[in-house]
Amino acid sequence: MRDVYLISGFLGSGKTSLLTDIIRQLKERGLKPAVLMNELGKLPFDSKAVEEDIPLKEMLEGCICCTGSEKTEALLQTLLAGESFDVLLIETTGAAHPVEALDAVYSPLFAKQLNVKGIITVVDSMLWLNRQSLPPQARSLFLEQIRHAHFLLANKMDLLSEPEQAKITYELQSFNPTAILIQTSHAKCPYSQLERLKGTIGHKEVNVSRIGEELSLSTRLVSFKESIDKSEFEDWLRTVPSTVYRMKGFVPVKGVKNPMLFQFSYGIIQWLPEYVKMEPSIVIIGEQIAQLQVPGSE
Repeated sequence: MRDVYLISGFLGSGKTSLLTDIIRQLKERGLKPAVLMNELGKLPFDSKAVEEDIPLKEMLEGCICCTGSEKTEALLQTLLAGESFDVLLIETTGAAHPVEALDAVYSPLFAKQLNVKGIITVVDSMLWLNRQSLPPQARSLFLEQIRHAHFLLANKMDLLSEPEQAKITYELQSFNPTAILIQTSHAKCPYSQLERLKGTIGHKEVNVSRIGEELSLSTRLVSFKESIDKSEFEDWLRTVPSTVYRMKGFVPVKGVKNPMLFQFSYGIIQWLPEYVKMEPSIVIIGEQIAQLQVPGSE
């Protein structure tokens, strides 16, 4: 099982600086990193920061969190099948929503091979102080990236006065009290700090996986022990709390030969036939989902 870190943050926050510094630290430890980099442009400018001996997959002209989720899944499968590495670093675009980025990465096809340690969000401290100047949509995304983080880097602290540093630290801790928070300059972060993230729970005795037991945004991998009635399952879906953001995977349905491809997002349910018999399991992404009782599951 490989450790995975998602690196999130607004445009220009310092994500690539963090990525290159983590790579340096991993190599000093004798660990081999791999990188999945998501860029919106046609040319892979940021990827030039990654050394040639490191496995690298790039997704250009598509966001990891939107229509690019299928491409992300394919790139991850290629990495897992064809490359040897210890730690996977995924740098998202500044336009990526953390929930959707996690959804793109956490597929039931390879959930048991990845130990998703958490979302690291690099915060531009200057931008935090001036966040009210952002357009409403951009400000909302900026705040969502911070709210759903498991680890926060309050970056560019060297540009601020001590009172400003104290103000930002207090406000970020208040805004996301569950995240680990450190102050940084040039996105320098000891890898030992990142290792503090709990990551996922094992799949042997308890078939549940979630990012950081105490953290708000979490995931679960749920396996089915019996087929479900499709109508009854949809009735149950209408009762789940709004804190369940995503479900996806393969659900065994009574009267259907193979588990059906299933997706649930923002209350919208989608079923598609699957012509290959896949393992009957789904991934759930949301907040406070540990006790959610899924019909037909173990």
